[in-house]
Amino acid sequence: MSVFTEAELVYLASQPLGRFATVGADGAPHVVPVTFRYNPETDTIDFGGWNLTASKKWRDVAQEPRVAFVVDDVLPPWQPRLIEIRGTAEQVGDELIRITPIRIVAFGLDAQTDPRQRVRGRDVRAGGAQG
Repeated sequence: MSVFTEAELVYLASQPLGRFATVGADGAPHVVPVTFRYNPETDTIDFGGWNLTASKKWRDVAQEPRVAFVVDDVLPPWQPRLIEIRGTAEQVGDELIRITPIRIVAFGLDAQTDPRQRVRGRDVRAGGAQG
């Protein structure tokens, strides 16, 4: 069983771009847009890229694995949607960063939900069980 809900997985599959946030060695935040994919075998968010091992995000993950990842958009006329994933990142091989979720916050992904109660945050455990 995935730590993501069905609505979250559908939303992630529909979006081409996310924002990956790390903390640098100097303590400063760093946020960059990245393409990504959900990996159903590991229940993680994976991304690579050209020359990734030479990037600041690669160096940041090596020294501080706690990260955040956000995917968002706005449907007309004004319906914001998002999923925020807080977790730990690891370098896999030479050209892949893998994010294992620890906390997931979703907003606006379920059209049937009362708009005042659309923010849904929960802590999750690695390995696919919800906490």
